Amino acid sequence: MSENLVANISAVDAERRSIIKNQTPIVIWLTGLSGAGKSSIANALELALCNEGRHTYLLDGDNVRLGLCHDLGFSDKDRIENIRRISEVAKLFTDAGLIVITAFISPFVRDRALARDVIGKDKFVEVFVDTPLNECERRDPKGLYKKARQGLIKDFTGIDSAYEAPENPQIRICTLEDDLETAARRIIDFINKQPRT
Repeated sequence: MSENLVANISAVDAERRSIIKNQTPIVIWLTGLSGAGKSSIANALELALCNEGRHTYLLDGDNVRLGLCHDLGFSDKDRIENIRRISEVAKLFTDAGLIVITAFISPFVRDRALARDVIGKDKFVEVFVDTPLNECERRDPKGLYKKARQGLIKDFTGIDSAYEAPENPQIRICTLEDDLETAARRIIDFINKQPRT
């Protein structure tokens, strides 16, 4: 980092932005295997929150990799950088007073811990979308598991790259039991119980 950089302090702070929006900014971090249902849950959640008049933004894995992180691959080093960038963006969005929903595989415990540290423990809700690998492979909405099994995709999470499941997520959603509406409602109920700032 350059020694010539100095942080600019805005005349409007995070608390004021939060008050204007009448909500507590928070990051809802959905993690799970490819095909687990993260993006579907994230979309249902954002729609439900918007229907309640909440101010939200959804950061989705594929969308972020098409823009902000288009220069990154899927090596462990690139995955770490991907999560670091997302964490910094999510932090900025919470500073703007938004409820941020993220849908990323984020396979490593250390990376999710980094995200929690960057964003702030009090603004980070880890949601484990707990779908068994065989079910994710059965769904295979993008055909990625098939390609990974054929050796056409390297470092694919769950096949030849590890997924480290959260041990103590604030919310665990089993998509074999909860439909999208139930999953979204469980998350909303959880954040509604959090102290307001």
